Amino acid sequence: MSIPDAQRPAVDRALTAAFGTTVLDSAKPLTGGLSGASIYKVRVGGIAYLLRVEGSRDAFRDPGRWYGCMRTAAAAFLAPRVRHADPDDGVAIMDFIDERPLSLDYRGTRADMIVEVAQAIRALHEAPAFPPLVDYMDGMDGLIGAFQASGLIAPAATEELFSRYAVLRAGYRTPERDQVSSHNDLNPRNILYDGARLWLVDWESSFLADRYVDLATLANVFAQTPEEEALLARTYFGETPDAERQARLFLMRQVNHVFYGVIMLNGVAAEQPGLRETSLEAPELAEIHQALGTGEFVLESWRGRLAYGKARLNAALDGLRSARFPEALELVAT
Repeated sequence: MSIPDAQRPAVDRALTAAFGTTVLDSAKPLTGGLSGASIYKVRVGGIAYLLRVEGSRDAFRDPGRWYGCMRTAAAAFLAPRVRHADPDDGVAIMDFIDERPLSLDYRGTRADMIVEVAQAIRALHEAPAFPPLVDYMDGMDGLIGAFQASGLIAPAATEELFSRYAVLRAGYRTPERDQVSSHNDLNPRNILYDGARLWLVDWESSFLADRYVDLATLANVFAQTPEEEALLARTYFGETPDAERQARLFLMRQVNHVFYGVIMLNGVAAEQPGLRETSLEAPELAEIHQALGTGEFVLESWRGRLAYGKARLNAALDGLRSARFPEALELVAT
């Protein structure tokens, strides 16, 4: 089997608890994620399941927290059924979703897809509350601090961006009513399509957070026009959102761009510690997203993640430079 000997004791305990056997018909390693976990497609009794063995742990990568979030989402029929999840061993077994490319094989129109993702996130946010972990904006401070300390990008190239972001940071607060069960990482890899419906997966970043974190993630990926953003928001809220809600979504979209930008670039800095970049020059984010959907752009290489991270930061800077930024911040502050 393809499962390393070091993982077998914990895996065998999980298989026994879930199925009463340690016999696998097959085990195939899967790639494509950036979490550091070992992921396998296994077959037991001829049925396919997803087996996940956790890697390193920290405050965010804590299966004691996110296994519970995953179970809550599965109970709401948003995540695949959980067959076993032991936070001590760090092993989980879920139903396997035979996914199809969402951008290519979705059965309906783009508008249908936007409505479906908005409905799924509304259902998640109405689920029983996930445990709290950290104030989302405080967590952003830590990620940005790590990025700036890495030295990957010359400070002059990001000075304007982080100066403008500091204004947003000082003016944005999450009201209690907007604290919901949040996935916090709804990138397209974590939204699976089986030909009939969507499934949400990879819950390691989930905790109680600002509802606009998930909404902004979806808007930045799926809403290519103001009309599509309006459809996403209207579906989620069940009505046309008022000016404050629209302002919060706009502001969190810029935070989301910064989040994915520094996440990607922090990974590049760790992988290429001697690398130094003097600018944020990169392809347009919309161009990259289109290429990702067709497989013409990949994030598996550090060069791909470097370009994507830069493109995200450039998108944030464009939003923070816009006339809408001070207007939105004023609406949130009132």
